[in-house]
Amino acid sequence: MKILEVTNVDFSLVHFLLPLMRALRANGHEVVGCCAEGPLLEGPRAEGFRIATVPLARSLNPVPQARALAALVALIRAEKPDLVHAHMPISGLLARTAARIAGVPRIAYTCHGFLFNQPGPWWRGRLALGLERAAGRITDTYLTVSAEEAEDARRLGIHPNPVAVLNGRDPTRFRPDPAARARLRAELGAREADCVVLAVSRLVRHKGFPELLAAMAATPPNCVLWVAGQRLATDHGEDMELHFERAAATLGRRLVRLGYRRDVPALMAAADLFCLPSHFEGLPMSIIEAMLTGLPVVATNIRGPREQVVPEETGLLVPAMTVAPLATALSRLAADTALRQRMGAAGRARGLLHFDEARVLRNTLDLLEAGGPDA
Repeated sequence: MKILEVTNVDFSLVHFLLPLMRALRANGHEVVGCCAEGPLLEGPRAEGFRIATVPLARSLNPVPQARALAALVALIRAEKPDLVHAHMPISGLLARTAARIAGVPRIAYTCHGFLFNQPGPWWRGRLALGLERAAGRITDTYLTVSAEEAEDARRLGIHPNPVAVLNGRDPTRFRPDPAARARLRAELGAREADCVVLAVSRLVRHKGFPELLAAMAATPPNCVLWVAGQRLATDHGEDMELHFERAAATLGRRLVRLGYRRDVPALMAAADLFCLPSHFEGLPMSIIEAMLTGLPVVATNIRGPREQVVPEETGLLVPAMTVAPLATALSRLAADTALRQRMGAAGRARGLLHFDEARVLRNTLDLLEAGGPDA
């Protein structure tokens, strides 16, 4: 088949779609990527993928979305794909609509999280649900990365046959690595007694950084926070810089900002525990990466993370948007090396069982190639 893989921005294509694009190509399909132009597209282009760019915007403003829809229709008519596989809420809606207008034989969608499950005004939730239902009616193969959201899709009448394929990462890349651990801890100034808490995500409000930075102030002196990530140009909402500036003044050497990193597997191997206190998620890749590396995980009790983290077995879950429970969880793990090791080993075993990238890709390819669960 000729398959058009559509998402919103270069970050999403590289971090979420690229393994699937490689697998589809390895199975003999012609794969074309599609998203807004961005510097991270150098990577997939260097691998020989053709990336078509359209002016997709992460916004509910109807004017840029109308332009993006027109560009997608023109692109799809020119490419004539056998299958359009769309991702992310807004780009997914536009790509499926454009595919229907252009008469594409098959339309697939992978839900990475519903907008109506996110905090926000009531009207946005109602609008998002209505649009999801409309788009679901023109979707042949409906996949989700979260079992809870597959159930949401079925219960709310979005699609009759949603399938949770989950997310996965490569356990040969994300694994314990003593050499990388020693090298990076020395490079980044971690002391032998330090418990390094790693956070890897975009620097936006809903990833829980205000709570995490405030919680760190109440953790033991050996608790050190490494933050890897950046704010994308397309991200909305409150800037996190003021929160980081205040935390730096309080935490001193216990806060290390790393920016955007391409060596996340090594960072994971160098850390002692992973923290993602998000307000909402799909099924976070970063938690999978941490589990496969053998790190205990502290996360919020929300959709996605609660499917990954088994409380008291592979990590700890705390209420979203709270500081004291997060500080207590981090402090408990920082003080107990044996507990961290036990939870980390259990997390790796769970990650290998449920979130191995090869198994996830195999299931996804079976559904895309067959046409869906009932084909």
